[in-house]
Amino acid sequence: MDAVKLKSGLRIAGEIERINAKELSYTEFVKNYLVKNQPVILTGLMDDWQACKDWINDDGEPNLEFFCTNFGNSQVQVADCYNREFTDQKRVDLSISEFIDYWVALNEENRQVQDSVLSDNCGNKSFLYVKDWHFVKEYPEYKAYSTPLFFNDDWLNLYLDQYHMHHDPEYQERNEISCSDYRFVYMGPKGTWTPLHADVFRSYSWSANVCGTKLWLFLPPAQRHLVFDRYMKSSVYNIFEDVNESKFPGFKEAIWLECTQLKNEIIFVPSGWYHQVHNLEDAISINHNWFNAFNLDWVWDLLVGDYNEAKELIEDIRDICDDFESLCQRNLAANTGMNFYDFFSFVVRMSFANLLHLCNPSGSCKTDLHASCSWADHTIWNLISIRRVALRMESTSLSKDRGVLFDIQKIWKDPFFVELFSALNRTYEKLYDQCCLNCVDKDVQHDGINHCDLINGVGSVVSSPKSLISLIDCILKDSTPVLCNLQIDDLREEKLASF
Repeated sequence: MDAVKLKSGLRIAGEIERINAKELSYTEFVKNYLVKNQPVILTGLMDDWQACKDWINDDGEPNLEFFCTNFGNSQVQVADCYNREFTDQKRVDLSISEFIDYWVALNEENRQVQDSVLSDNCGNKSFLYVKDWHFVKEYPEYKAYSTPLFFNDDWLNLYLDQYHMHHDPEYQERNEISCSDYRFVYMGPKGTWTPLHADVFRSYSWSANVCGTKLWLFLPPAQRHLVFDRYMKSSVYNIFEDVNESKFPGFKEAIWLECTQLKNEIIFVPSGWYHQVHNLEDAISINHNWFNAFNLDWVWDLLVGDYNEAKELIEDIRDICDDFESLCQRNLAANTGMNFYDFFSFVVRMSFANLLHLCNPSGSCKTDLHASCSWADHTIWNLISIRRVALRMESTSLSKDRGVLFDIQKIWKDPFFVELFSALNRTYEKLYDQCCLNCVDKDVQHDGINHCDLINGVGSVVSSPKSLISLIDCILKDSTPVLCNLQIDDLREEKLASF
């Protein structure tokens, strides 16, 4: 596969920035990439990963025998890259051993065919690509890698380690969208690829190249409309094939950014950036989807848009439907992976965890001004972001009491919430090591947390976005001394003006 041929016909403005992550602080990463929602390639973060030793042969090629020997029984979904099914590639179920057998045969017998493959000339040959393998969940004892510091504030996967995103007895929990976590391994031969898309939930993602080379093409969110049809219903599938100009009239006006990702490089993909990826060599990568306070608005925007589409599709049965809103929410969950109530549940639990952090600084935070500022700055920004999204929720069905109740006292007794709180604690330890939050065992932690302020403020029950906002406002107003000592940064004024 020739990268130059693939890119011909596209308007490419430049390349993604590449920086040495060892010279980058977490605060700089937040300011320059999370807040600005900009992609970047990071180097120097994979030197000590076990995956970089076990998964690669001495010649730099994938160690397929290692996968077959150690993980061969795993059942995975495999994309048939040149066989389209609706808006994605057709999926088949294989064991890792079966997939490795296919890969070895392809490399040994069909190399010449593979070298000549382009998106419009694959003949009848299948090119199979393992995607969305939940490797960490399946092999928790095998420490293939450690999540880089810049990506540790991962609310999505911390939450899914304890809770399901959607609850419905008749709903298929483990499908492509609603699943146990969003930590994946991808692996496939040269010539495999992923169609144009923006990431699930409009999350951030990071992709670490353990071996091989990938070509990425990016489109900024402001140009999203250029790859959609006139009705904003369907998007371009493959930017390297002949795109129907009558269906996608703006496509030729799109201006792309590109990057060639090398071995041991990690790419950060911001929210809402459409991208297409091609493996220029046999490749293995580790990929996470994630979101936190900095892109929470993106997730809510997606839910609102998908909800409106789901409602529009069944509008003609509104008058004969016993509970039209519940049906809309059910369809939203089936299509997107969660609905308004799932997202509200997620937001409430993350709010409680952050509020408890703010009410219970460790001894070092109380005595070290710099530590206190770093820790409080982060926590308050989280709460301000949640509050902003909760304000937007008030205009939806969430404003009505539909039996969604969260009792602070009951939640704090929930062992799953204690685990979530502990995981968030450890995350803050890593981000601001000068301000240790001293995670201890559950019983000591449970007894030592002062959550009376939360209950005394507005009561123990949160049942709507309005009551969540009241709770956050109560705690933040009592935290004015902390706010006044925050480190000066671009977000300070918004924090002080938010309540």
